[in-house]
Amino acid sequence: MLELHCHTTCSDGILSPTELVVMAVQAGVKGLAISDHDTLAGWEEAVEAAQPYHLEIIPAVELSTVWRGRSLHLLGFYPDPQLLNPPLQERQQGRMRRAAAMLDKLATLGYPITLPFRNLSPGRPHIAQALVEAGYVRNSREAFDRFLAEGGSAFVPYEKFSAVEGIDLLRRCGAVPVWAHPPLFKGDSVERTLRDLVAAGLLGLEVYHPEHSRTTTATLLDLANRYHLLITGGSDYHGPNPRGHSLNMMKLEMKLLDRLKQVHQAFCMLPVQEKN
Repeated sequence: MLELHCHTTCSDGILSPTELVVMAVQAGVKGLAISDHDTLAGWEEAVEAAQPYHLEIIPAVELSTVWRGRSLHLLGFYPDPQLLNPPLQERQQGRMRRAAAMLDKLATLGYPITLPFRNLSPGRPHIAQALVEAGYVRNSREAFDRFLAEGGSAFVPYEKFSAVEGIDLLRRCGAVPVWAHPPLFKGDSVERTLRDLVAAGLLGLEVYHPEHSRTTTATLLDLANRYHLLITGGSDYHGPNPRGHSLNMMKLEMKLLDRLKQVHQAFCMLPVQEKN
């Protein structure tokens, strides 16, 4: 009944916040996190759309950071928008610069495309879709395999913003920082990286995710318990896709949200110097 990782058209999702709310209600979701990449823009629309359905909207963000030269994503739950929005403006501008650099690389390779940048947080999925629409590739998967995956001919890394800086930013803005889909990080082992992130102030681990096997989930659960971390999960839903993730597919219980709220409340009561 709980979804703690979802995206809308405010970043790289297919559905608007209102459309996502309707789909979530139809799927039986009772608690829905709006966790777009580097933007909080979808919150207000989602909250308004959810009111007739008594669906609880959990304000969140997925922050793009770099660790050991590779992409590492952090989920931040219940951030203060007045504190977080200003630094996110720079993150969004960085996404625009990164997308423009990838378009330049593609043009040099002989695959010119245009991207309208109507999205607040453009990313590789937008570029992949533009390649499909231009007829250069058959689908987004091919676009990533040929051009956009890390190390690919048109790949451009995120601008320097370390995971430690990301954790610090989220904590200073009152958010609970959680490492998103840890096994997808390619810069080091999960456990060594986790030690570094916990030392920096990480408070949670996304244990439940469609890309995690049963063995991986069990390992992450053990690590979360060992380091006394909050456990979260979600489908990482980006929109309807016959071969992709579906809403409520993880069948997560609402008690995970209760624990998240407890951690957030306890964290908010700490003196400012203890949050940093």
